[in-house]
Amino acid sequence: MVDFENKPSYDVYDLKKIISLLRSPGGCPWDFEQTHDSIRRNLLEEAYEAAEAIDSRDTEHLREELGDVLMQVVFHADIEEKNGSFSLDDIADEACKKLIRRHPHVFGNVSVNNSSEVLLNWDTIKQNEKRQTRASDSMDSVARSLPALWRAEKIQGKAAKAGFDWPEWSGAMEALREEFGELQSAIGSGGSESIEEELGDLLFSAVNVARFFGIDPEHALGLSSDKFISRFTRVEDAAADRGLNIKDMSLDGMDEIYRQVKLEE
Repeated sequence: MVDFENKPSYDVYDLKKIISLLRSPGGCPWDFEQTHDSIRRNLLEEAYEAAEAIDSRDTEHLREELGDVLMQVVFHADIEEKNGSFSLDDIADEACKKLIRRHPHVFGNVSVNNSSEVLLNWDTIKQNEKRQTRASDSMDSVARSLPALWRAEKIQGKAAKAGFDWPEWSGAMEALREEFGELQSAIGSGGSESIEEELGDLLFSAVNVARFFGIDPEHALGLSSDKFISRFTRVEDAAADRGLNIKDMSLDGMDEIYRQVKLEE
C-alpha cells in the first residue's frame, strides 16, 4: 500500500504525485514498465477523443477527455523526471517562455491591428527561433506524425506564404484534373508504385482545393465517411425489407438500392 491521502477533490499536483507513485517500485507493474514508445499511441488516441468531445459539444465528456490528455502529458514527464532529464515544471517553464516570446504585442512593445498580424508575427518569431531561413525549412518542420491530409494542408499553406500558389481556386481545380489523368495513365500501365505516387499526388491536389475554400480536408473526409455509413445502413435496411441479405446480393443489386437511397436524400 502506497502512502497517499484520499481527498474529496484533487489538483494537478495530486495527479503528478499519483503518476509518480504508480511508476515507482511498489506501485503498478504495468505503469512502471511503460516507455515513451509504448504509450505514444495512447497520447494520440486521447487527443482524438478530446477532439470528438469538442465536436459533440459535450462539456462533461470534454472535461474527462482533457483529463486523459493531461494524464498522458504528466506520464511522459514522469518518465523523463525519473531519468533525470526534465520535469513537469520544466515543461511548464518552456511553454510559458514560448508564449511570452511569441506574444510581444501583449508582453512587449509590439503593436498589432488584428489577429492576422498576430499570426504573421508568431510565424516570423517561430522561424527565427528554429533558424528556418528558407520556406522549405518551414515545410520540413511540419510533423510527419500528423494525419496526412492535415500535413499536406500545412505544407501548402507555407508554400502559399512564400508566394508559390495559384491566384485563384480554378488553378487548383485544373491541377486536380491533371493529377486524375495521370492516375488513370498509371493504372493503365499497371505499375503499383506509380499508382501509389499518382494517387498521393491526386490527394495532395484535392487538399489544395479544400484549402482555397477554407475547408478542413480531414473534417470533409470524416463527413463523407459518416454519410457513407448512413447510406449503407439504409441499403441494409432496404435489402432486409425485401427479405434479402446483402451478403447474398450481387454488386449490381446493392448498387441499385444505393442509388435509390441517394435519390431519397
